Amino acid sequence: PQGRSKKRSRKHQRFMERRAVLEQKGLLSPHGRLGCHTTEPGLEAHTALTKANGTTAPRCDEAPKPTGIVSASLCPPASPDSIARHHSVLLAQGNGSSKRVRTSSLILRPAKYVAIDCEMVGTGPQGRLSELARCSVVNYEGDVIYDKYVRPELPIVDYRTRWSGITKRHMKNAIPFTAAQAEILKILKDKIVVGHAIHNDFQALKYFHPKERTRDTSQSRVLKKRAGLPVRASVSLKNLARHLLHKKIQVGCKGHSSVEDAQTAMELYRLVEVQWEKELAHSLPPRPPSPVTDPAADSSQYLEDQYWPTELMASSL
Repeated sequence: PQGRSKKRSRKHQRFMERRAVLEQKGLLSPHGRLGCHTTEPGLEAHTALTKANGTTAPRCDEAPKPTGIVSASLCPPASPDSIARHHSVLLAQGNGSSKRVRTSSLILRPAKYVAIDCEMVGTGPQGRLSELARCSVVNYEGDVIYDKYVRPELPIVDYRTRWSGITKRHMKNAIPFTAAQAEILKILKDKIVVGHAIHNDFQALKYFHPKERTRDTSQSRVLKKRAGLPVRASVSLKNLARHLLHKKIQVGCKGHSSVEDAQTAMELYRLVEVQWEKELAHSLPPRPPSPVTDPAADSSQYLEDQYWPTELMASSL
């Protein structure tokens, strides 16, 4: 027994020395819990989330005021495809309380959610080829963050004004497609993108967005059920807006407004956001908890050498 006690004491001493090194480097808080700091290249431990109005949200090393349930998984930078899992965790904790989910997601929304809509004109033989002529992007609150007319790569044969709202005068100050594409893709990068029949918009942009970060209101089972429509039915944005938002869009003979359509798509998403994300979370494969970042993990397990970086072990021994 005395030999085992000495062995345990030496092991505990090595643990205390390693913990002291971690605390000195800022990788471990004085209370023994791992924080959000990291020394890996390319990661910024003190990156602050920027809200849509230009203010700065609390950093992960600052304790925000208790406005709701804020999971540790929200510590920036959070990957967009983890948001659905975050919704499911909160739903499990709050017994399906949509208010809790909405409160806890406010940190992510301004930076992570956008809605897009594009208007196309006809080019090529008989104007059958669709090319981008206008693109509008709005944020989670529906505020316009991008709205420009785009000059197609090929000569325009059919302006499709009745549907697109595009006329010849709009092309006078339009920017080239390649310039617009670069600007728009920069906005969409790492975002969750909402839209209606959004594959058409991505095709016009000559772009592919990850499926797990795409929310297509034309394919949403939750929206169709709520509107009382068959799940497999093809439904227009106009009909969804009329049934669920009780507003009329795409009226008149001047064509569609890409800003209005993008704002409507975001409104529809927000209407059923909790249910939509819950269904999506259930369809995602389970992710095993990390022993380093799991707040429920017992700190005593860090006595084991397998949880310590090799270079740290070499420097502390």
